[in-house]
Amino acid sequence: MKRFDGFMHGVNLGGWYSQCDHSEKRYDTFITEKDFATIKSWGLDHIRLPIDYDLLETEDGKAKESGIARIQTAINWCKNNNLNMILDLHKTAGFSFDLGENEVGFFDNEQYQERFYLLWERLASNFAAAFKGTDGEICFELLNEVTDQAYSKTWNKIARTCIERIRKIAPTTKILVGSYWNNSLASVKDLDPPYDENIVYNFHCYDPLVFTHQGAPWVGPKMNVDFRFPLKSTFADYIKMTAEKVGQIGTAFNAFDKNATVDKKYFETIFAEAVRIAEERNVLLYCGEYGVIDQTNPADILEWYRLICSVFNDNGIGRAAWSFKQMNFGLSDPWADSIREELVKLL
Repeated sequence: MKRFDGFMHGVNLGGWYSQCDHSEKRYDTFITEKDFATIKSWGLDHIRLPIDYDLLETEDGKAKESGIARIQTAINWCKNNNLNMILDLHKTAGFSFDLGENEVGFFDNEQYQERFYLLWERLASNFAAAFKGTDGEICFELLNEVTDQAYSKTWNKIARTCIERIRKIAPTTKILVGSYWNNSLASVKDLDPPYDENIVYNFHCYDPLVFTHQGAPWVGPKMNVDFRFPLKSTFADYIKMTAEKVGQIGTAFNAFDKNATVDKKYFETIFAEAVRIAEERNVLLYCGEYGVIDQTNPADILEWYRLICSVFNDNGIGRAAWSFKQMNFGLSDPWADSIREELVKLL
């Protein structure tokens, strides 16, 4: 399978221009150029920059030039540190993966869709040539984590129209497209065939969820904050605790002996279909988010990264870990001090 060169080893800057209070103080202080230097010192080649439409538009759709300037500053910091960028629209008017943000109607409302297209035309006009004259590169990620499977056909149509409009401005910029169930591996097969040779299929991977999100109160019907679950639990325990804490059972668990534990074969198994689809369609494959919540045993976190990253490497899959700072997963936070030196070599 093709390698996503220049975007093989990255990290998300979550919480800076997305999933935040959108205050000037947040924008000015949460991430600084020193953080870009740290990311480069880790040996990474790119950042994924999540942005909400709030950065660029008022609620009624009027443009904010200050948002364009802030993205340009991030691009300049990338250039100064020899990092590439994926510009990820994390929230658009009418849709967010986070139901708590009360963004609804996007998939049924042509006005919201037109606003989405216009926003991307604006981003493409401003940033498609942002790295011209350098060895750097920018990619565009249309929308973060479409949720409901029922949106699949509509989303494919919207993505196609958006790509067509971007292509009139940016004919060769790589464009990332993810599918439903929050960019799940299982939904990659239902993406439309790639529009051209510069389309990238995007997925996220936090499997097994009952491990990577142990104690996360936003997950599942009975996920209590003090719940802890070792990585090397048996698959029988994974089945039991996933059903209890998350409310569903991962289908891959049944492919293994119930007394076995998570190993490299587990990740090879859950990646297999997406890898096959990408090979058949000759399209690049990218994992825009993966990681483990910060209250997990650090040794288990390190082992999880070792396993999943070995499968990324075997298949030429680029990726960006979630996330650089805070956001319950921050790799630069104190919890990671004991494993960071080894961890960043895996990313």
